[in-house]
Amino acid sequence: MAMTGSRNAHLAMAPSETTARRTEPAVRTSPLRLLALAAVALACVGTLLLALGYIRFAAAIDAREPASTPRTDAIVVVTGGAQRIGDAIGLLGADRGARLLISGVNERTGREELAKLNPAARDLLACCVDLDYRARNTIGNAIEARRWVRQHGFRSLLVVTSNYHMPRTLAEFAHAMPKISLVVHPVVTDHVDTAGWWSHWGTVKVLVPEYVKYLAARLRSLIESDPETSRLSVIVGGRKPVSAKPAELLGPAAEKRSRLIDRPHHEG
Repeated sequence: MAMTGSRNAHLAMAPSETTARRTEPAVRTSPLRLLALAAVALACVGTLLLALGYIRFAAAIDAREPASTPRTDAIVVVTGGAQRIGDAIGLLGADRGARLLISGVNERTGREELAKLNPAARDLLACCVDLDYRARNTIGNAIEARRWVRQHGFRSLLVVTSNYHMPRTLAEFAHAMPKISLVVHPVVTDHVDTAGWWSHWGTVKVLVPEYVKYLAARLRSLIESDPETSRLSVIVGGRKPVSAKPAELLGPAAEKRSRLIDRPHHEG
């Protein structure tokens, strides 16, 4: 009888043990799975922040040119469109600055070509305009503008470029010249409708790369002290931001002088 009772007691306890085992978790979350979930969550948050940043960036771009522009010591225009140069020369003629630097000029473009495009400004081009052929990108524009500012002792600059390009230009100029007062003059063009940036695919294709480059400029300025000696500027731009050739060896005038020097002399 004792044995039977013992056996029945054992059988009575068995279901409860089975139930306890079933209540245990079937699968435990591994550390790798947790890391993967954390990575996905971070990626989602990062994407959301980038999207919100882009919306803020695009919405902040000026859709209209300023009605009035204050006077500064000098004017700098970043090349990339004929309208930019025309507006900058107009500002120089309106005495918004004593001198104008056109930065990033194509080596084949000289004063005569610019005078043909702006015939009313021929005298201004001869007396009060400097041409920079060395800058290769926006970083180079900032470097060459800084050299020009130091050469003439300017303390304030009127910066002229397209409205969608202005945030990055201003970031580069402020990083290169933190003590110089910068006033912006955004140039608005019809082919980039920043007022309706969310509804035009062509505008989005312009603004998205510009936003990425703007972020790169801001991040680079946090970890480097001088764009002129930065290796990151070479990595970001794909090449050195400023031509290695001296300024006097660049441009149509320098090419013409070079041809005259290299021309063979014939004895009479």
